[in-house]
Amino acid sequence: MPFSGNSINLALPAIAADLQMDAVSLGWVVTAMMLPSAIFQIPLGKLGDIIGRKRLLLTGVVLFSAAAAGCALVTAGAWLLVLRAVQGVASAMLFGVSMAIITSVFPPQERGKALGINTGFVYFSLAAGPFFGGMLTHYLGWRSIFWVTAGAGLVAVAGILLFMKAEWTDAKDERFDWRGTLVYAVAITGIVYGFAKLPATVGFSALAVGLVALAGFVFLEKRHTTPLFNINMFMGNRVFRMSLVAALINYAATFAVGFMLSLYLQYIRGFDAQQAGWLLLVQPVFMAVFSPLAGRWSDRYNAGRIATVGMAVIVVCLALLILLTPHTPLPLLIAVLLTLGMGFALFSSPNVNVIMGSVERRYLGLASATAGTMRLVGQAISMGITMMMLSLFIGYKQLAATDSVALMRCLRYAFAVFTLICILGVYTSAVRKENRQPVCE
Repeated sequence: MPFSGNSINLALPAIAADLQMDAVSLGWVVTAMMLPSAIFQIPLGKLGDIIGRKRLLLTGVVLFSAAAAGCALVTAGAWLLVLRAVQGVASAMLFGVSMAIITSVFPPQERGKALGINTGFVYFSLAAGPFFGGMLTHYLGWRSIFWVTAGAGLVAVAGILLFMKAEWTDAKDERFDWRGTLVYAVAITGIVYGFAKLPATVGFSALAVGLVALAGFVFLEKRHTTPLFNINMFMGNRVFRMSLVAALINYAATFAVGFMLSLYLQYIRGFDAQQAGWLLLVQPVFMAVFSPLAGRWSDRYNAGRIATVGMAVIVVCLALLILLTPHTPLPLLIAVLLTLGMGFALFSSPNVNVIMGSVERRYLGLASATAGTMRLVGQAISMGITMMMLSLFIGYKQLAATDSVALMRCLRYAFAVFTLICILGVYTSAVRKENRQPVCE
């Protein structure tokens, strides 16, 4: 799934030319998958605690693979967006339970190492995305990315059926909160869609609806005997709360970096998809190599402090990207991307280790899904900020090399906003007090 999401960035110009999609619609190729994933991750994570995490994991992989095959066959941009949304629902099933399964089978003293290895595999697939996505687009066309994804999904299904024998249903006696799920869906849709549509009036209206629905969701959950989301777990657990907020801020400030740099390299520097893929490869490769080490460190030392250092490194790199020009030396850009990858690795697995170590076993699925939701909402906010910048500086038209001046200005403003957001994330990560034992009741 991370491969599918990251490889698409390099294929966007080819998709735009083939399906006649404008600049803002291209942003929705990414956001259409993130929005339903953000909406359904907490409800499906809770459902996994009730009906079985393995069952939900298997269903998610099958659905994701089928939707990928459908994406490879589309002839219109609208159908591509619909099928990407289906992939978003499927990814919510997987990410809603994956960390909970890992946390269930490893003891606390090995949890950071296990989560670090998992994070390393995620970043490895992120690294493979630009490289293979660029190569596949260059030689076989953008549709081949989805065929490869569908095939890999079939291998994953076989692996689950053959090697994952256990099932986890730690909350099987609880009732599912359908009313809370509906209100939550309205809240997340309004917030994410609102950010994507800013600064238009409909964007502010959607944000207002989302925030009102979020307040209603909190009101309902406090009065439900088996709530979709345990509000007391969030409000009464400072470590859990601040770690989630730090994750939200981190992804809001960083997710769109790859998207923006892919446009920079292809439209401003004149590279083709394959060349751009090679350059963007360096960051996730370094993340993949460094993440398991950061995970082991988080077992031995204060994981919250390690994550804070990682966030600070990211701030420095984002600030340097503000200074990007059409003639920035490529070795300098590569050095920034390498350092950015190290910052991501230092933040991600230690932060997840803190989150999963701060709750009781029966809340593992919910904690996993909530962490995933913070990631996805942050990613959607990041893409929303980016699409707002594109609409302000480029408008609703197909991008071309002649738009390089406007695109360069768009990049600088976007990276400036991301830097300011990430500075807030450093503070949020620093003020939590790590507790090695679960504190919620």
